Amino acid sequence: MPPAVAPILEVDVDHPSPRHIARAVEVLEKGGLIAYPTDTYYGLGCDLNAKKAIERLYQLKGRDKKKPLSLLCPDLSDVARYAHVSNFAYRAMKGLTPGAFTFILEATRLVPEVMMTKQKQVGLRVPDATLPRELAKALGRPLITTSATHTDGTVLSDARDIKAVLGHGLELILDGGVTLNEPSTVVSLIGDTLEILRQGKGRLEA
Repeated sequence: MPPAVAPILEVDVDHPSPRHIARAVEVLEKGGLIAYPTDTYYGLGCDLNAKKAIERLYQLKGRDKKKPLSLLCPDLSDVARYAHVSNFAYRAMKGLTPGAFTFILEATRLVPEVMMTKQKQVGLRVPDATLPRELAKALGRPLITTSATHTDGTVLSDARDIKAVLGHGLELILDGGVTLNEPSTVVSLIGDTLEILRQGKGRLEA
């Protein structure tokens, strides 16, 4: 069970302390939910292998289970374990990672059913922020990730706001300061065709 109010731990997004990473990973491995800063919005995350935590994350967000969450990976090699990456997709992602993009690809069998669309597709991120990548690297598998928002969709850009609104359902909040950002740009690479499904912070060259 999460604490009555999740504690806030101040962190450096670009140069995170190994001690802070270890504490967050310990929470994740025990099936806990955390909030953490990224290169876009604050994220809410849990361990890919923690089914109950994934259920709690959906409940906390008030999110329809027909809208899959994304996977946050430390690097491209990890993406290839959880999605079918063609030469076309690899070249496209190599030029855009790390970055503010979520890529839609066909999922492999390592991806839990709840994380896929009916078409067996999955969203994956390699963010341009050291802290979340180090979290996934230390955990040894991707984080389940979604933006930190109120159930009405309002973005929570400050750790104190996250604590006030969502703290009852979290085990730990990593405070990297106020993040006045945009969401990630969602890019489909299905069928070796690049299609922007949502324009966000990530920008594509012509």
